[in-house]
Amino acid sequence: MTSSSTPTYFQTMSPAPSSTASASQPTAPQPSALPPSSETSHLPQCEKTTHDATFDSKVKPNRKPLLRLELRDLSDDGTRAFLRLLHATTALEDAVDAVLKQLYIGLKTHCIPPTRSITLVLRSMDGVAYTTGRDIDEDHKEIHLSTNYINHVPDSRKKEEIQGVIVHEMVHCWQHNALGTAPGGLIEGIADWVRLKAGFAPPHWKRSADGDWDAGYERTGFFLEWLEAAHGEEIVRKINDELRGCRYDSDEFWHKCCGKSVGHLWSEYRSSLGDGDSKQTDAKST
Repeated sequence: MTSSSTPTYFQTMSPAPSSTASASQPTAPQPSALPPSSETSHLPQCEKTTHDATFDSKVKPNRKPLLRLELRDLSDDGTRAFLRLLHATTALEDAVDAVLKQLYIGLKTHCIPPTRSITLVLRSMDGVAYTTGRDIDEDHKEIHLSTNYINHVPDSRKKEEIQGVIVHEMVHCWQHNALGTAPGGLIEGIADWVRLKAGFAPPHWKRSADGDWDAGYERTGFFLEWLEAAHGEEIVRKINDELRGCRYDSDEFWHKCCGKSVGHLWSEYRSSLGDGDSKQTDAKST
């Protein structure tokens, strides 16, 4: 066993993917977005290829992502809890599978970002988690997860909360972001929508339409869930794909995806909830 000052690494190759907590003391999870790309000056023409003629439940990127785990402090109680509750290989592979299934099922492989490696870093830090590109290039991602946060999650929710945060952050390793111009709330909302679809919505999440549609996280995530019901199960995949290789323009984007402005859609969503009233969600029902 290494000392606490020396990172410990585990490395595994992921197989081809199949098929983006309620604590008494800490605030609700607020994972960070993938930092936008700085290369927005040269905007390529958008050539969208939507759905394949054949529908396959298995989503295969162009290459298998290399999955890594880095433990900064083996004596940290949060690290110990992670190792006790989850098998790292399975947790990361399942998160990749969930993201690719929700965002890319039925799409051609060239629509999937060329993510080559993902390193999950467990370390003591403020906040919950964030995702960033590594120095080598943007095809190599790092998810930093706070062991401080893990320590504050009640034991009854700890495993599911870790899994949910990993799924959320894994979305940032694979989603498109309109060359860095997409609203941050939409990026975060897609990540929480995938978490919701994967079955890891924590019990404190609520459907709420007060405020703006792009407030992000579960508020936007539930809005996207409603869009599924109103515009078909492909709509979030279409939204993500429309963020591929093109600069975001609100009017053009939403009319192309849904045939209406996002303001109009948000008003319809508010009406569906009863003029913006909040409704408690049952995480087990999603």
